[in-house]
Amino acid sequence: MKYLLAIMMALLCGCSQHAATVYPPLKTVERVDMNRYLGEWHEIARYPNSFQQGCLGSSAVYSLRADGDIRVVNSCRDKDSGELRTAVGRAWVVAPPDNSKLKVSFFWPFRGDYWIIALGSGYEYAVIGTPDRQYLWILSRTPLMPPAMYESLMLPLEKQGFDRHRLVTTPR
Repeated sequence: MKYLLAIMMALLCGCSQHAATVYPPLKTVERVDMNRYLGEWHEIARYPNSFQQGCLGSSAVYSLRADGDIRVVNSCRDKDSGELRTAVGRAWVVAPPDNSKLKVSFFWPFRGDYWIIALGSGYEYAVIGTPDRQYLWILSRTPLMPPAMYESLMLPLEKQGFDRHRLVTTPR
């Protein structure tokens, strides 16, 4: 099951090549301190996608690798079996020194965009999107996000070309 999740994550990786022809450039945050960004994040909401179908309580843990890249461990519980599903990958910064644009790979040679488009001043939340607006995740350091905080993210997302009505709340 964990290999299926990794393969499905790989399908994400080549999907954002035509962004500039359809949308204006996606704006990312000015600067990301990667040391502060590392750690555990809980998914609050996302655009539906095939590789997370049937996932409950999705989360990600980011840690520094010996080569300076980032180890990514995505996990969730399967809604039917209750089994833990995990996918381990690697991320790397593609736009230093701001560190807001990364690539992620779960299955060589496929990779996908991981652009940090919103970030709380205390790194309490992060919003990740792709330039083609096909993928979107809202993450929090805690399993629940205050409704007012969630709502405050909607207008900026809409201004960037994301449809708030496509977001689905991550089931726990």
